Amino acid sequence: MAKEITGKKVLAGFVGAFGIIIGVNLVMAYQAVSTFPGTEVPNSYVASQTFDAERAAQNALGWTVSPEYSDGHLALVIRDAQGLPARVAEISAVVGRTTHKRDDQTPELAYNGGIFTAPLTLEPGAWLIHLEARAADGTPFRQRLDLFVKG
Repeated sequence: MAKEITGKKVLAGFVGAFGIIIGVNLVMAYQAVSTFPGTEVPNSYVASQTFDAERAAQNALGWTVSPEYSDGHLALVIRDAQGLPARVAEISAVVGRTTHKRDDQTPELAYNGGIFTAPLTLEPGAWLIHLEARAADGTPFRQRLDLFVKG
């Protein structure tokens, strides 16, 4: 013989179900906030004031960047509009995961036959490269590059 469903049992079921949902949401929100890398620029208004001019100057360079990774080495191939090695005066990069900063690495890039290379240990998966360079004429060049390392 089945027991009767009472109002108290229904209330307990609803409170339990919503308690689980709220608990999971709180855990997920905490994880999202605690692992998010954070700010791209300190002041977006100030950055927006020169954005169009900087973008036009960067586009005028005509540079294309191709990241490659194999055998523990990162290679950044930077070509100008004619397909020749770009004249890069300064370069730096931060390589990290797209979701958190704990794996961020700043490789020491060396120029080697038209390619910037650095020894780097990357686990399989998706990586993001924040590249900052300066052309020989002083034009800044910034680009975010996706890199997928096979397992």
